[in-house]
Amino acid sequence: MDFAAASADWAVFAGIVVAALILDRVLFGRPKVTVSFREAAVRSSMFVAIGLLFSVFVWLRRGSEPALNYLVAYLVEESLSVDNLFVFLVLFTYFKIDEVRQQRVLFWGILGAVVMRGIFIVAGTALLTKFHFMIYVFGGFLIVTGVRLLRRKEEDADPEQNIALRLARRFIRTTNDPTGDHFFVVKDGVRHATTLFLVLVVVEFTDVVFAVDSVPAVLAISSDVFVVYTSNVMAILGLRALYFLLSGMMGRFHHLGTGLAFVLIFIGSKMAVSGFLHIAPLVSLAVIVLILAIAISVSLLRPLPEDSKKS
Repeated sequence: MDFAAASADWAVFAGIVVAALILDRVLFGRPKVTVSFREAAVRSSMFVAIGLLFSVFVWLRRGSEPALNYLVAYLVEESLSVDNLFVFLVLFTYFKIDEVRQQRVLFWGILGAVVMRGIFIVAGTALLTKFHFMIYVFGGFLIVTGVRLLRRKEEDADPEQNIALRLARRFIRTTNDPTGDHFFVVKDGVRHATTLFLVLVVVEFTDVVFAVDSVPAVLAISSDVFVVYTSNVMAILGLRALYFLLSGMMGRFHHLGTGLAFVLIFIGSKMAVSGFLHIAPLVSLAVIVLILAIAISVSLLRPLPEDSKKS
């Protein structure tokens, strides 16, 4: 397992991330009451372009195979993130969080995800370094997760049953009064958490659960911490814009979950056979792109009855 990366590489990566966030703020300004489809599309395209162009830097610094591994890991993380956005949509709708406050929650949620993902990746890589057999455990876990995702019934999630929300309400003073975009307010000299903070707690908890699937998936692609972490962060950076791009048409991608299930099964199988069969990064990239393309195409060609009635 490769933890090595020149400090200059990490500095360039950090600089690009900061520059991307500054550029986003300069071009699009402060959070708006509503985010138009056009703006969300432009912002998403910008972050995707930055993420893909970073593979050129990886190629120049580390070679063609790490660059391909970066692209595969980026695609996997970006694809799995879309499934996670469905949970956010249900959550925001349930708690009646408007778009301005959604942007605030997503900003802090993504920041927390960047930190937690680094912890998960370093811990997972260290575990694989010390106990090589864990690669087969991770592979089996991904296969089981993929099968469970295939068998998952399409039911509306109930945010009230979320364990993080229930624990937060049990141990933190909360208020249901309208509080604008604040996470905490003081009432009668006592600090209370607002509904917005509870939503942020659930978002962060959801990302932790999501990382349990996504981190083993990207570790199956590369053992290079630099490649794995940078691909994760680049994919996560554009999630806020991607959410507003897809929020109005998430129901159209009803077969995406099936495609993601097959992606996890493929990656888990790749991990399980890694001891005696090496699958080239280019082959992995082609397989994953093909699976996702089929899932999206079938979703668009065969819409749900509800979608047909609305159209």
